[in-house]
Amino acid sequence: MRRVRYGATGGPLFLEEAPVPQPGPGELLVRCEAIGVTLPVVRKVTEAAEPVPLGGEIAGEVMAVGPGADRFRAGDRVTGLCFGHGYADYALLHVGMASPVPDTATAVEAVALVRSGLVALGALEAARPERGEAALVTAAASGVGHLAVQLARVRGAGRVVGAVSDPAKAGFVRSLGADDVVTYGQEGWGEPVDYALDAVGGDMLSHALAALTAGGRLVAYSSGGGTIRAYDLLVGAKSVIGFQMARIAREEPELYERWRQELWRLFEEGALKPVVHGEFALEEATEAHAAIESRVNRGKVVLHP
Repeated sequence: MRRVRYGATGGPLFLEEAPVPQPGPGELLVRCEAIGVTLPVVRKVTEAAEPVPLGGEIAGEVMAVGPGADRFRAGDRVTGLCFGHGYADYALLHVGMASPVPDTATAVEAVALVRSGLVALGALEAARPERGEAALVTAAASGVGHLAVQLARVRGAGRVVGAVSDPAKAGFVRSLGADDVVTYGQEGWGEPVDYALDAVGGDMLSHALAALTAGGRLVAYSSGGGTIRAYDLLVGAKSVIGFQMARIAREEPELYERWRQELWRLFEEGALKPVVHGEFALEEATEAHAAIESRVNRGKVVLHP
């Protein structure tokens, strides 16, 4: 089979031939039909001290089932997060991370919806939103952000503000249901919001915190890090909540499954629509990563084996 790898920090990415892996205990062998490209994986290539397998979101057909993974059978369609080599024709998926794909969805829709949607929904839940409150979503045009904008609206936000890196993305974000769109370099972001979901990190944390009303909540779920001064929390009685999807998957599997079912329900009702920015062949992984690095994407970036 073919898979994408890199030999040193920063790349380049290249295709290589590798044996088809065999599923071990609790694993599924999946023939990949769609692979989601995410910012955390892109950052691994540019920042990790040593080369690591390019894992991530996959969707496809189960080809073989390992011991203890008999919740699925060969021929089932699944999607989930792969921790090994995911940029490949075939990948191993732990059964605990696998979600059935309904007949109403394509593999591309599945890979654009489930993992990114779980992060968006989890971050929103962490904010403890109440109906009628105002919401801010940073990276609002990203694979996760564009779903977070829609979910905030579905959950009854009275006003949704999307923050983006480029004013050219404003029309796209408004089409998702945002009432207002602001850009990162803009002076002031308008009326304060009750909660903010930040996917950017770094200096953006301070900007998102400043956008909150007194008593507002900031949910930080970016891998980009960042620092906030305690004084800035004290003066407005604001709070910062860290959210990590991996902890939910590992420690609260029932909640994880309930959120997955909610995403599929909203998708099938037409209330949640994943958007795909671009689809790239496996040998075009470099171009797919460039779309994420340059932040030009509007929605999900997907690879096709």
